[in-house]
Amino acid sequence: MAFKKIVIKTREGKAKTPLARLRFYFEDSPRALLGSVLGVGCLIGFGAGIGGSMFNDSRLHAKVAQQERELAQARQDAQTQVNALAARMGELQAQATRLNALGERLTQMGKLEDGEFDFNETPGLGEGEAGPTQDIPVSAVNADLQVLEQRFAASGRQLSVMESLMFDHQLEQNAVPGRMPIRNTYITSNFGTRSDPFGRGAATHKGMDFHAKVGDPVMSVADGVVSFAGVKGGYGNVVDVDHGNGYVTRYAHNSRLVVKPGDLVRAGQEVAKAGSTGRSTGAHVHFEVWERGQVVNPRKFLGDGGNTPVGRVSRG
Repeated sequence: MAFKKIVIKTREGKAKTPLARLRFYFEDSPRALLGSVLGVGCLIGFGAGIGGSMFNDSRLHAKVAQQERELAQARQDAQTQVNALAARMGELQAQATRLNALGERLTQMGKLEDGEFDFNETPGLGEGEAGPTQDIPVSAVNADLQVLEQRFAASGRQLSVMESLMFDHQLEQNAVPGRMPIRNTYITSNFGTRSDPFGRGAATHKGMDFHAKVGDPVMSVADGVVSFAGVKGGYGNVVDVDHGNGYVTRYAHNSRLVVKPGDLVRAGQEVAKAGSTGRSTGAHVHFEVWERGQVVNPRKFLGDGGNTPVGRVSRG
């Protein structure tokens, strides 16, 4: 079957353009025009719907991203607060350790009985009927920590002052003669008037004599500074110790001296070896106490029992 080519011409005899043919088509068929308009409207609506959906997705992604950033910032802020609390807790633990050490030293200095104060024991806590619990805000924790820090600081200052006072008191006590100048001994001659050991009648004895063997250690009865160490007349080899506050002690008739002037000595520290030098009838320790330039009876500085056998006296 053969097809014939049909050419529509205008009145002027020219062929119609595509736009003219389309207009001719719509004019000839109104239904086609309506369908075309509806089709174009659907296409426009579909495109608008796709565009709106894409816009909504973009807004959703932006909102999720913003929330993720806010969550990350919140986590960072929380970690910063936790780190700060941990640092403050570390400082409080250090202060608590220092307070415990101070308390233990004060317990020892105060000579409290063992167990009277145990700074390592956790104190017991309790309450009545438990009420409802609730979360504690970080601000409240920070406020409580600040109050605790202030209390620790105040307690530390108070304990330091007490330690200083007790230490000064202990220094004063250590500087006061208060022990025997030799161990495992007894008094052979008291302070005051006595018969002269060389048979010359009555004589004033300025100190106390203690039994000793040659070479026995002679010890300082208190903390002090050696003010003299050498030979002094009838005392023979002698050591004088200045304890401050007007107190000076003297240790005489030694066989050998183990300190020199200017040496700092502690209570109980050896200063000489016992002997029988100077005006002496045999090995012993002659002990004197001077208070503000006046010789005094040493008995009141020797204690009243325990390892101080002040009652065991041999006249002579």
